[in-house]
Amino acid sequence: MSNVVWHTWSGTHQARPRRLRFPNSTGDVAAAVRSAAGEGLPVRMVGSGHSFTGVAVTDGMLLAPTALSALRSVDPQAGTATVEAGLPLRDLNEALAGHGVALANMGDIATQTVAGAVQTGTHGTGRDTGGLAAQVCAMELVLADGNVVTCSPTENAGLFDAARVGLGAFGVVTALTVAVRPAFLLHAREEPMPLDEILEGLPQLRSENEHCEFYWFPHTGQTITKRNNLSEGPAAPLPPFSAWLADEFLSNSVFEVVNRFARRAPAAIPAINQLSARSLSARQYVDASYRVFTSPRRVRFVEMEYAIPAEELADVLREIRATIRRRGHRISFPVEVRFAPADDAWLSTAYGRDTAYIAAHVYRGAPYEDYFSDLEAVFTSVRGRPHWGKLHTRDTAYLDRVYPCFSAAMDLRDRVDPERRFGNDYLTDVLGP
Repeated sequence: MSNVVWHTWSGTHQARPRRLRFPNSTGDVAAAVRSAAGEGLPVRMVGSGHSFTGVAVTDGMLLAPTALSALRSVDPQAGTATVEAGLPLRDLNEALAGHGVALANMGDIATQTVAGAVQTGTHGTGRDTGGLAAQVCAMELVLADGNVVTCSPTENAGLFDAARVGLGAFGVVTALTVAVRPAFLLHAREEPMPLDEILEGLPQLRSENEHCEFYWFPHTGQTITKRNNLSEGPAAPLPPFSAWLADEFLSNSVFEVVNRFARRAPAAIPAINQLSARSLSARQYVDASYRVFTSPRRVRFVEMEYAIPAEELADVLREIRATIRRRGHRISFPVEVRFAPADDAWLSTAYGRDTAYIAAHVYRGAPYEDYFSDLEAVFTSVRGRPHWGKLHTRDTAYLDRVYPCFSAAMDLRDRVDPERRFGNDYLTDVLGP
């Protein structure tokens, strides 16, 4: 028995597993899966707990991959690296840099494990390069019968298509081979811009920048934009004090205090946001790609994010703005908007379509249900797809309608895990029993 209580980073879910295992190798994972089968226990592998859903929750056997953290190989000529499932992205970034290579794109949080980030569809923003799953070349998994298999576009291709963004439902991912490119610098340009100006110029903003995103402050007409483009150098990172002041003190320490106050006095939020928007300033710097892509996130929150057809973005944001005003919501966190090209992973939120992502955050402990419900109605009106690791209320019937290959993925799940060894309540809700 285990006395461990595991919980998500945001506190949205917790688990009390009957068994807790720390596998040291793929063989250990296979042995654990067979052992769980012998006891009739379900099995889940956790990452860093950065999902807001119950995707990793189990009362059976919980696998913690802290020892599965090796960078097995790097082949700069082939443009690939093979990494074990439990390595945090921040450590992968540093290890790849030591070999003179880097991921072409990534999200803004680097504390996730590689497998956890890939399995839930973590993404950054990119004109030409998609999320992490789109950069996966091959995977090593332990199936429900304890067998170890590899899959790629040329080996077990159907399993590869389904399991890249697989939520752990098709097997326990123990290692991934990812595409890498020579290490590169990015020129980061951040500046305030009116929301209406962005909505009018979206095609140009996206076409002219390799990586662009923006944050809109509700109750204001202002955004902060981030445009990251390849640079020949030289590197010109932010001075240490300036970086600390903006990214640690203001964006984390001060923002924490502001949100605590706002939670107690929500009527003050519009004025606070107006003040915050007026205080925004521009900055530019050139640094290693992974330092530009990622930033510290220490203020805890809950989040909903939907992937919508990119061409619907302007209308959807206008409707969200109107909904917040009409319904009287008081929202202290910015709304984040990012982009991704279409990809071909069956359960990827960007499958088959050019995609815009809209993420809504609420400070942990503040009410969010009505706000998220109102936004979800807007997102689903344009066949939006919820991020697998973030809060939503969609069920199997809805997801089957918005994912062209959903049925094919579920047929494959029936074949590789007919007894639902890797099942839990969340997977039953979204993938079916």
